[in-house]
Amino acid sequence: MKVRVLGEFEATEDGRSVAPSAAKPRQILALLALSAGQVVPVTSLMEELWDHSMPRSAATTLQTYILQLRRQVQRALAAQDHADPAAGAKTVLATRYNGYLLDLRGEETDVQQFERLAAAGSRAQEANDPEAASRLLGSALALWRGPVLADVQTGPRLAIEVMRLEETRLGILERRIEADLRLGRHHTLLGELAVLAAEHPWHENLHALHMIALYRCGRQWRALDIYQRLRATLIEEFGLEPSARLQHLQRAILESSPELDGVGRWAPAHELTG
Repeated sequence: MKVRVLGEFEATEDGRSVAPSAAKPRQILALLALSAGQVVPVTSLMEELWDHSMPRSAATTLQTYILQLRRQVQRALAAQDHADPAAGAKTVLATRYNGYLLDLRGEETDVQQFERLAAAGSRAQEANDPEAASRLLGSALALWRGPVLADVQTGPRLAIEVMRLEETRLGILERRIEADLRLGRHHTLLGELAVLAAEHPWHENLHALHMIALYRCGRQWRALDIYQRLRATLIEEFGLEPSARLQHLQRAILESSPELDGVGRWAPAHELTG
């Protein structure tokens, strides 16, 4: 089975969709897919579906949803002339002690591919190889087709997973931009960074990277304007000054510090924290 969650939810068996259209079975399959190869406890599945409003029939209803999902898989396997579609469906969506497990039979979900490529890209970055880091991190980000589980209703469990993945994506995006800056690609980053800074008005790292790119493009005044706007926003919203690192960056820009020139490494995104 092939599963994709980085965007609209897709689950296919030999090209045939096995993702249900009904909301709650779709939630179950999505949660199982995000833990593919691992047992998801019945209690976690019921919490996802009903949270604190769990009906008395929750356990029975959950079993009904699991049966519906297996029938979807069974139909797809039957279309492949599988020797025993019913048994095959029970292997793909297996019952375990107090839980269920989705066995993708060697296939990777797009989340697993993303995390594998992201880890390889981060290792390349730590090994001072920005070319490989940019390529690998870019490949990881290219797997995203939109917001996580864009067309799936989310309960508390899925909401946590969605938030985790979105935060991970943003961190990997910062690392890829940093690698591109080190490769001298500041001109091509300006549009992307302008959009990201607008989408994340309180995110210091993204604003710092935008400031560096602008400075290296000869737009010192614009980089300083970005700083002043961020400072005003932080003071107005939270009563906070920018972090010491961001203040240092502003001073470096004011002084046209050599540390900002060229494509050398300066204050990487994952270190620009308050």
